[in-house]
Amino acid sequence: MFKGYNVFKGENMFVDTHAHLTDGQFKDDIESVIEKAKQCTIEKIVTSGYDLESSFDSVNLANKYNEIYASVGVFPEYADKFDEKIEKELFNLAKNKKVVAIGEIGLQYTEGMPDRKIQKETFLRQLKIAYSLQKPVVIHCRDAYGDAIELLKANKHLLTFSGTFHCYGGSYETAKEIIKLGLFISVGGVSTFKNAENVREMLKKVPIENIILETDCPYLAPVPYRGKRNDPSFIPTIAQNLAELKGLKIEEVGNITTQNARRLFKI
Repeated sequence: MFKGYNVFKGENMFVDTHAHLTDGQFKDDIESVIEKAKQCTIEKIVTSGYDLESSFDSVNLANKYNEIYASVGVFPEYADKFDEKIEKELFNLAKNKKVVAIGEIGLQYTEGMPDRKIQKETFLRQLKIAYSLQKPVVIHCRDAYGDAIELLKANKHLLTFSGTFHCYGGSYETAKEIIKLGLFISVGGVSTFKNAENVREMLKKVPIENIILETDCPYLAPVPYRGKRNDPSFIPTIAQNLAELKGLKIEEVGNITTQNARRLFKI
């Protein structure tokens, strides 16, 4: 398993397509985190909102740093708080030039989440925002793949500008449906976990042209850093694991996934 930071010398090779750099864990050293990412060949970072406040924070951070972009949206946990006022504010916020996607949005059917009908309605309303602003979507899905795919198939026109299933941990069969919808599969640190053999088997089968990389930091740090605070500098570790799974060189994974991210987010 790759353990170093400085994989390449020369031009940057990677994009972290899903981070939470506005999380409180980064409040004291965000500049050093960004600098460390640059030194570790991370070209760009998309930091994601999960409610209105974090979406505003993500845009403010993106406006401050050239390397940072933002996605804005309301996570399923807060679907029952989504109203016309929040919808309008989110729509206006998403017009910012540094906002490259609507997300993270989606469905989560674990215990304690809002009513499933409300989640679906909120998901659909935000898909419509993405379509009207010609932006891709960043989809969060947990224990809800069946309903998510069904909803997306029924509203496929809203995916005209593509999107991704972030931190994807579903089956290969579902991954094929996602790809048919014109969406990407996003790979993070979970793919390195000892108990994630199903994820690794799925990744062996999904074409590299349909994959992008993410950290979901500060959560889900990859092996051998599991348990530590995750940050964008760990993207090469995730890429090395993917390269080994697919029988590719890490340079190939870097080049292809970066081009995929640039194409998806127009960055």
